[in-house]
Amino acid sequence: MTREDERILEMLRSDGWATPSMLSREAFQAVSEGHVRERLEFLRYAGLVHSVHGSMFEITSEGLMYLRGDLDASHLPTPTVDRCLGQ
Repeated sequence: MTREDERILEMLRSDGWATPSMLSREAFQAVSEGHVRERLEFLRYAGLVHSVHGSMFEITSEGLMYLRGDLDASHLPTPTVDRCLGQ
C-alpha cells in the first residue's frame, strides 16, 4: 500500500465513486491520471475497489474495512505489474 492508495480509498469512501481523471484532479496535486489508473488496478486486484462501469471505480467492503483498520493488507493478494496490467 502506498500513500496514494490510501488517499484514493479515502476519496472513494467520501465520494462514492470516481474516475482516474477525477481522482488525479481532486485528490492529488502532482500525481498523473495514468499513475492513479495504475494504482486503481492494483487496488482492484487486491479486492479493495471495483470497477462499476467503464473507468468508474468504487470502494469495496474490504476497502472500507482496510480504512477502519479491520483488515491487514498483508493478507490480501499481492498485486504485481504483470498480474494487474497484463504485461
